Amino acid sequence: MPHATASWLVDNTALSFEQIAEFCGLHILEVQAIADDTAATKYTGRDPVRAHELSMDEIEKGQKDPDYRLTMLKGPDQVRRTKGPRYTPVSKRQDKPDGIAWILRNHPEVSDGAISGLIGTTRTTITAIRDRSHWNIANITPKDPVTLGLCSQRELDALVAKAAKKAGLEAPTDVRFDGDREALIEELRKERDDAARQIEAAHHVEAQAIEQVAEWIDPFRKKND
Repeated sequence: MPHATASWLVDNTALSFEQIAEFCGLHILEVQAIADDTAATKYTGRDPVRAHELSMDEIEKGQKDPDYRLTMLKGPDQVRRTKGPRYTPVSKRQDKPDGIAWILRNHPEVSDGAISGLIGTTRTTITAIRDRSHWNIANITPKDPVTLGLCSQRELDALVAKAAKKAGLEAPTDVRFDGDREALIEELRKERDDAARQIEAAHHVEAQAIEQVAEWIDPFRKKND
């Protein structure tokens, strides 16, 4: 539950958005949305310390060094599903064909078995989408499975890198969000500068008000003296 974990880290630590995004396998803009309460879904925080995924010592290291990358612990009581198809919420199942079509179009080197494990579908469905014999092919539009919520960016990147290595290809570098990152940094810098100007203006107004009060009181002081 990366979004719930990110929500807890935002509320309970001083880790940077980059550190939280890296640890949870999310994009920095997703973490920013969670912090600003602008995410489409309000997440209930999930404590990764209690889940034995992260230690307080690790969090403290990250808080002291913004460049430090958190390391996940191996929880002894964590149960991982090793057999059977990946579970996908009912609300997301209708998006599976779009996610499959996107992978087939952008990463043809990924095997059907790998796609099946990533998205939780059958090889028959993948074959039908590939040869366009799927019953709903007219309505299938290739969409990034990460955007659809079918998998995390970390899972997709790992799958593509593994398939590229096996095929003897150079693993692609995901630069889709480079512009978004620069835009976010520029926006945050502008907000910081605007806040500084507002504080400076407020101090100036306050100084003028104090000066005016002093000028108004001064004659009374002289009269009393």
